[in-house]
Amino acid sequence: MAEEKVLLEVKNLMKYFDTPRGMLHAVDDVTFKLERGKTLGVVGESGCGKSTLGRTILRLINSTGGQIFFDGEDITHVSDAKLLELRKQMQIIFQDPFSSLDPKMTVSQIIEEPLKIHKIYKDKKERDKRVIELMKIVGLDERYVNTYPHELDGGRRQRIGIARAIALSPKFIVCDEPVSALDVSIQAQILNLMMDLKDQHGFTYMFITHDLSVVKHISDEILVLYLGKMVEKTTSDRLFENPIHPYTKALLSAIPIPDISYKGKEAQVMKGEVTSPIDPPDCCRFAARCPLATDKCRKECPDFIEVEPNHFVACHYWDQQPKEEKA
Repeated sequence: MAEEKVLLEVKNLMKYFDTPRGMLHAVDDVTFKLERGKTLGVVGESGCGKSTLGRTILRLINSTGGQIFFDGEDITHVSDAKLLELRKQMQIIFQDPFSSLDPKMTVSQIIEEPLKIHKIYKDKKERDKRVIELMKIVGLDERYVNTYPHELDGGRRQRIGIARAIALSPKFIVCDEPVSALDVSIQAQILNLMMDLKDQHGFTYMFITHDLSVVKHISDEILVLYLGKMVEKTTSDRLFENPIHPYTKALLSAIPIPDISYKGKEAQVMKGEVTSPIDPPDCCRFAARCPLATDKCRKECPDFIEVEPNHFVACHYWDQQPKEEKA
C-alpha cells in the first residue's frame, strides 16, 4: 500500500478506562491502515470497543497508548488549536439521529453551526446558500429549513446529521452505527445516500456496525473486533467467502436468510461466559467461548498475523479449521 494513498494509520492504539473494579480495556493494541476514498467496516458485538475506537481516532477522547496518523501527521497529542483545525477534516455521524441534534435549533441552524464555528463564510447569505445546497445533497426538502428535529422522522433527522458532517467537506468520516436506530426501509435509503456521497465527493469512511449484512455492501475492508482486540481483517468479499476466525464464523452464521425454504447450516451458538474486559488475562479473549480452544489459548495471546495476502487473523489454530467449514 503506497504511503501517499494512506489517509489514516493507527498503530497499537489503546484506550483504557479506570473503574472501581480495575482497568477496563476498551480498545487494546489496534493497528491498521485506511486508504483514501475507501471504507473500513468495523464489526463486533455490543461492547467490543467499536465506538470507543472511532471516538479515540477522532480525538473526542484521549488514547491511553499508541499512535494515530492522519494524512501523514501524528495527531495523537496535538494541541487544542491544531485539533480544531483537524475537525474540518475529520467528522462523525452519530448512531441516534435524535439525541445527536440540538432540540432548540432548527434544521438550518444545526447544519450552519460548523460553518459558523470554523468561519467558512463571512457573509450570512453565503452560509444560508450553503445550507440549502447541503440539504439538497442529502435529500432534504427546502421546506424543512426552519423545522425542529422533533417534527421530523428518524430518516430525515439522520439526513440532518449527515449534512452537518459533510458541511466542511472533510476527508474522513466515522459513521457510528448510522442506520441501526432506523426502520429497515429507511436504512436502505440512508446507506445508498452515503455510498453516493462517497462516490461523488471521495469521502473516506470508517463504518461501525454490528450488522454484517449492512457492512458487506458498503465496506471495502472489514475489521472484526472482540473485547477490544482485533481478531480478523481482510477485504469484504474475502471475509464472506473465507472467514477464518471462529468468532467471525459465528457472526456470519447468525445472519438471517430471508427464505423459508432454506435448509442450510444452523447458526453457531456461542456458549460460555464472555471474558471480563476489566484487567483481562494475557490470553485469547475468545477462548472461553471458542469450540477450538485449548490450554494454549487460555495461556497465550495469539499474534495478529497475515495468513494469506491481505488477510489477517489472531488465532493459534487458524490453519486447523475443519475442512468443510472453509470456502
